[in-house]
Amino acid sequence: GKLKPKQATTKIKNIIASIGRTGAITPVAKLKPVNISGVTVSNATLHNMDEVERKDVRVSDHVMVRRAGDVIPEITKVITKKRLKNTKKIKLPQKCPECNSQITRLDGESVARCSGGLVCPAQLKFSVLHFASRNAMDIEGLGEKLVEQLIQNKLVSHVDDLYNLNFQDVSKLPRMGPKSAKNLFNSINIMLS
Repeated sequence: GKLKPKQATTKIKNIIASIGRTGAITPVAKLKPVNISGVTVSNATLHNMDEVERKDVRVSDHVMVRRAGDVIPEITKVITKKRLKNTKKIKLPQKCPECNSQITRLDGESVARCSGGLVCPAQLKFSVLHFASRNAMDIEGLGEKLVEQLIQNKLVSHVDDLYNLNFQDVSKLPRMGPKSAKNLFNSINIMLS
């Protein structure tokens, strides 16, 4: 017979809006951790608002979660007979949780987006990471944590700012230090030559 995708039931603790590189908003369910075929799952994607509406997923619902292959686990169905009386339908946030810009959703599109562009720290972070990735500029040592710090400390507000970083500023960042900063600068400068 066919191999059944691995699934289990658990409860939704919260539903948050996760912002991606293009500003696309993905609703993510924070789950009560559940073990599915040897892996503890505590997040599941809800892809987009259409799906949230179609499946009518609500906070505190009991749901069936499926893990198929390497993809992020997804919610396959809501166990409505276990639903509490006073749950509310999930609404699309009006403002981006990261930068407070307006969230827009074009008619006929299932994807809602943050309109903030690079003003949005989440979009900026993914743009910089994408730029620094192997397929693009291959800047070694520029990982997610460091990019977050550069953005939080207002050292980077655009991809180009990577080329104008100040050595002192960077080496003062937590867990950085002169040696790591030097490696990062070498990695960036190699591309400039």
